[in-house]
Amino acid sequence: MQSAPRVYIHCLLLLGRVSNLPTVWSNVLAGWWIGGAGSLFNLILLSASATALYIGGMFLNDAMDVDFDRQYRPERPIPSGRFDLVHVWVWGVSLLTFGLLLLAFIGWVPLILGGFTVASILVYDWIHKSTILSPVIMAGCRFFLFLTAASTGDQGVSGLAVWSAVALASYIVGLSYLAKNESQMGLLRYWPCLALFVPMVLAWYVNAGDYRRPSQIMLLASALWIVQTLRLAFGSAPDRMGRAVSKLLAGIVLIDLLALGGGPPHVALALVALFLLSLLSQRFIPAT
Repeated sequence: MQSAPRVYIHCLLLLGRVSNLPTVWSNVLAGWWIGGAGSLFNLILLSASATALYIGGMFLNDAMDVDFDRQYRPERPIPSGRFDLVHVWVWGVSLLTFGLLLLAFIGWVPLILGGFTVASILVYDWIHKSTILSPVIMAGCRFFLFLTAASTGDQGVSGLAVWSAVALASYIVGLSYLAKNESQMGLLRYWPCLALFVPMVLAWYVNAGDYRRPSQIMLLASALWIVQTLRLAFGSAPDRMGRAVSKLLAGIVLIDLLALGGGPPHVALALVALFLLSLLSQRFIPAT
């Protein structure tokens, strides 16, 4: 029988869906690098802030979904009685506040963009069960997070940073609608797949010169990962859509790597490590 502290910690990890944190860190690293990199201290503060914002948002997601989970997902920590609803609210609000305070130490622009990130998180948590636009709102969370990271770099938010954030958001829209419409048939069932490939189109047009060859390699790797995952999603394997969405979530790291055109070796290796960490952590904590 598990001890109370161990159960408590496991509930925290489940509520925070921490297996997705490597994808958050990859957004931060890619955005910061495209923004001109610079201070490593800013990168550390930014990573800590993004971690707090993500986990806080996930806590509030469960807090606002408690009635739905009691009916359809009774195994979740709150409806199963393993975690108190009031504690979840306290954790969620505290983490979002802490995340914004960390951004305030970096500067006004990151704080403002971080505010848009938090607003997107709260709107998503509040209405995502009642609107067909919930994937777009979720994409907004990653869009503003990427721009927040870029704003902490020496060059700030550039045109490339904005387009990279748009490509990332398109990918998020694709995977979110794919999961949301898994029971649909015909065109509605398949159109989200097109949004998954938007980052490849952008990378093909943007990367030139020395970046062309590594970008093409990353483009091929990303496309193969997506195609292989879609085969799983539309196959006949048990729990196929859940496993496919988890793989696509890990693929967010590949989209960040694609945005960098491969990037310098040390940054590329860091992103590859985050991709592997995302896949590994999903074995212990569900990504969805």
